[in-house]
Formats: sequence, C-alpha cells, structure tokens
Amino acid sequence: MKAGVTLQAPAKLNLSLEVLGRVAGGLHGVRSVMVPVDLCDELEISPGGEALQFLCDDPALQSDNLVERAYRSLDLRSGAKIGLRKNIPVQAGLGGGSSDAAAILLAAQRGVFDSVPQIDYVQAAMELGSDVPFFLVETAALVEGTGERVTALGKAPDWHAVVVKPPVSISTRDAYSALDENERGSRPRNASVSLSLGEALQRGDFDRVIELQQNDFFDVVTSTAEVAQAIEMLREAGARKPMLSGSGSAVYALTRTAAERDKLAERIVTVPEFEIFACAFRSGAAWTR
Repeated sequence: MKAGVTLQAPAKLNLSLEVLGRVAGGLHGVRSVMVPVDLCDELEISPGGEALQFLCDDPALQSDNLVERAYRSLDLRSGAKIGLRKNIPVQAGLGGGSSDAAAILLAAQRGVFDSVPQIDYVQAAMELGSDVPFFLVETAALVEGTGERVTALGKAPDWHAVVVKPPVSISTRDAYSALDENERGSRPRNASVSLSLGEALQRGDFDRVIELQQNDFFDVVTSTAEVAQAIEMLREAGARKPMLSGSGSAVYALTRTAAERDKLAERIVTVPEFEIFACAFRSGAAWTR
C-alpha cells in the first residue's frame, strides 16, 4: 500500500432476531433483520514493514483482536500498521468486533492492501464470526442460516435510534443456554416475523416495523437488573417499544427523525455508568447513489 487510509466500522441493531434449532456444528440457526448505524469504530491503516503492527486504544482488546485475525486471513505478503479506535461498546450486541473484521476484508476488496491473493470473502467472513458476513453488504439485510445467508434490503430508511448501554456484559453462550432451557415451537420461513419486518422496512413503513420488532433473547436477557433498568429508562422517556440488540446488553428505541431522537435522548434520566448514544441508520455508498 502506498498511502494511509481511515475506515469506519459501523455498529448494528437487530430489528428482529429469531433463534431457530441447532444445525450442523452445534450452532443455532437464526433469522434476523439487521441494520448498520453511524456509531462507528475507526481503523487507521498505513504502510508498515514485513508484518502487521496492531494497536488498539483499549488495552483489553489488544490481544488476538478480530482485526488481526481478519488481516491474517488475507495471507498478505507485506505488512501494515493498523490502529483501532473503539467507539462501539463491547459485549453489547452491537457487533463492533465483527464490523472491525469486515472493514479489513472490505479494504482488501477495494485494493487498500498490495498483492491480496484470491480468496472467498464470504467464507473468510464466516470463519471470523457469524455477524461478519452481514457487514460486507453495508446496508440493512435479512440474515439467515448461521449468518452466512445475507440478503440486502436496499437503502435503509432515514430513521434514527437512541441506544442505551448498561454497565453489564452478557455472555452470548449463556444467553443461548438459557433460551434452550425452554422448548420452542417450529418457525416456518413463510410465517417469519423477520421476513415481514424486512418487507415493511423496504416500504419505509415505520409503524409496521415497530409492531413487528421482536428478539427471542428479550425475556431472558432483560431479567438482568441493569438491562431491565435500561429498558425502563427508555420507556419513561417516552420510547416506543424499546428493544434488545443481539443478545445484549445494549437496548435501543427507534425514531423517524433526528429531532425525535434528540428529544428522546434528552428526556432520558441519566444514570452513572449507563452510556447513551444517538445514531442514524446507515447505508454504504453503493446503496445511496
């Protein structure tokens, strides 16, 4: 590479999340409508020596970061310096680590690195994590299988969200284990709430999207006191249907406009150690031309 670049890696919100039965390898199948938002990590990439030099502003994320793993998956013949500035809360269900990894794969696709061998980018993304393929499409999408089947839904509407991150981390493995303790019925695809929500999103039908929002982890995860408190903070501020993203711990509420979002955020009674973010739906350049 001849010059440095700065990349943005967006967070995501799950507008729906249906957890299906186990498939090969012991993973759960899912159906989910996901949308990127403009709460972003930043990656600065510049020419380096013969090996990767990686630095993260959060020392806890310095070791075996997904950025390093994504870079190694490219099997590059030259080195680089990569600095990661974390703005997306970790272990929050917002997909920050997966988005960081996808940003490296997208950079390779766009010629940022020299001499990238021919690779299957979707396969590389799947090997890095189940949410990574979603971030390759850079817009709202229906995600199925174990994350490998991603159907882009076109340009995301110009909607907004207020995100509240409570001071607690949720183990995805523990959330799945808790969900598996109760028997759940079959989920035929033709009756999927995620498919209906995806169609409503494409029509820009805000009220229908709100009506259809669903997350199978909601009852399990909101039994955690801090997450329940974050939900209540949004409700008391006047939010419509606060929802969990991923397996948490972040929760959010949608608004049509930035003005509605900002008023909602202002009405939230702030509590120490609870983080509040105002953000907007985001689509990459290919979807906004």
